[in-house]
Amino acid sequence: MHISLTGISHRTASVALRERFALGPEELVPALAGLAPRFAGAAILSTCNRTELYLASPTPVSRDDAIAALAAASDAPPPEGEPFYHEVEGRAARHLFAVAAGIDSLVVGESEILGQVREAFSAATAAGSGNPVLGRLFHAALRTGRRARSETEIGANGLSVSALAVSLSRNALGDLRRKTVLVVGAGDAGRRSAAALMQSGVGRLLVTTRRSGRAEEIAQELGGATFPFEELPQTIREADVIIAATAAPEAVITAEAVGAAMRSRPGRPLVIVDIAVPRDVEAAVRAVEGVRLFDVDDLQALAERNREARQQEIGAVEAIIEEETQRFQSWLTGNQAAPTIAALRRRAEATRRAEVARTLARLPGLDAATQARIDAMSRALVKRLLHSPVTRLRDEGGSRHLDVVRDLFELDEGDES
Repeated sequence: MHISLTGISHRTASVALRERFALGPEELVPALAGLAPRFAGAAILSTCNRTELYLASPTPVSRDDAIAALAAASDAPPPEGEPFYHEVEGRAARHLFAVAAGIDSLVVGESEILGQVREAFSAATAAGSGNPVLGRLFHAALRTGRRARSETEIGANGLSVSALAVSLSRNALGDLRRKTVLVVGAGDAGRRSAAALMQSGVGRLLVTTRRSGRAEEIAQELGGATFPFEELPQTIREADVIIAATAAPEAVITAEAVGAAMRSRPGRPLVIVDIAVPRDVEAAVRAVEGVRLFDVDDLQALAERNREARQQEIGAVEAIIEEETQRFQSWLTGNQAAPTIAALRRRAEATRRAEVARTLARLPGLDAATQARIDAMSRALVKRLLHSPVTRLRDEGGSRHLDVVRDLFELDEGDES
């Protein structure tokens, strides 16, 4: 089974490009269901910072084929240039483990990615596009992420993306205790942002979403208030900070609405932090006087500030990643070699039995005890002869030798079934 990874991330593509390939939670299962007939195993990890396609197939998948599959799943034409990265086998596994460990994130050590990795494989399971190898890969990634956070300080004093949004608001406006914060979107990102804002002591919290029930849950949990999504343009006038975090396919906050709100409140600045991909806020809002707009790419500058404090932990995390990569590779090699090893042992056992039977037929006078000793001796001989080749196949990159062994011992597909 061959592993591959193809994707784009904040390291290779702008938010404008990433949002073209972003898939919301409700889009993942249908997208994967469309890939299932073509690939033995497929999973998509889609966050505000990355969209990555993981494949586990009997034959290698080329970079071009994987990009085409990802574009089809996202319903987006492949862009010009080279924003995609493509890794195979151990390098693909190592990349996913680094992502789960938090060292490939916009905010080093952030913990949200672990849940997103888990959700990615859950979607593959629901779509019927998972397989045992892909399952083992993702479970190993989750174990790596948990180890990184429990055995190192990579997550200590960390800033999540939502907390970074709060920091930007505080830097722009100062004390938030008398400010009104509006959270647009009631998914996990919106809830985490709302919780972080309440912990910072904001004076008033407003929550809205197109699903009013979910907004009411968050408002009740955090002591905020809700309002109908249709009243968003009017409610912008009341806000000092807006956190936009919906899963809408297009902008929900327009330059026209923001401009009208600012004209009704001269001299009162507004901070908008758009942590959604695709973006929730029209780019033209940046030109509205009195407004400071930040999107996920703007968060990267702030994220860099916490890298130094965590840099010394990255080496320890990388050691865990390497250990888990080797562990997965050993399992995968053994898994790939298992059918050939079983076939080789069956062929050897069949040959042994035939030769023992032929020998005993020529020695009719042997008693039962002597016959048993001959049979035991032949078993021990076959076991000893097979020990080294079986060990090499299982433990030392056996995939290099599988074709040779199948050819030398004439093991066909029927032998390996």
